[in-house]
Amino acid sequence: MSELSGHIMTYDGVKKLEDELEYLRTVKRREITEKIKSALSFGDLSENSEYDDAKNDQAFIEGRIVQLENMLKNVSIVDESEIQSDIVSVGSIVKVRDYDFDEEVEYTIVGSLEADPVNNRISSESPVGKSFLGKKTGDIVEVQIPDGLSKYEILSIRR
Repeated sequence: MSELSGHIMTYDGVKKLEDELEYLRTVKRREITEKIKSALSFGDLSENSEYDDAKNDQAFIEGRIVQLENMLKNVSIVDESEIQSDIVSVGSIVKVRDYDFDEEVEYTIVGSLEADPVNNRISSESPVGKSFLGKKTGDIVEVQIPDGLSKYEILSIRR
């Protein structure tokens, strides 16, 4: 993959960004336009908080649209058919034994733009995600994290 390719993402991650962009371009823009029209009908703009709020919302939405367009322009999609099931890579679902908590946990390794640690979607650029990359089933992985050293055993890898 070229270094100029930008962010690495799964197809699902790109789809979510595209869906959000479409929603903002169609539904949210229309809602904001209606809010502005309604606020304009109240008269004097110098003391019209509804108008100010609607314009602030519009600026936020337009900023997010530009941000999403730039993300999508610079994204490399992981071809899920090329994800190996014997080596951890972006797009892999990895089941590990977390020795710190003595439990089995399943993580999905994703690009940084789609990371969601609460839902066990960890970035390939995070300390834990980076340490899993290239590992195989049975490997023991030690990761330096802010709280110290964490230890994991790779139990299984799948797409």
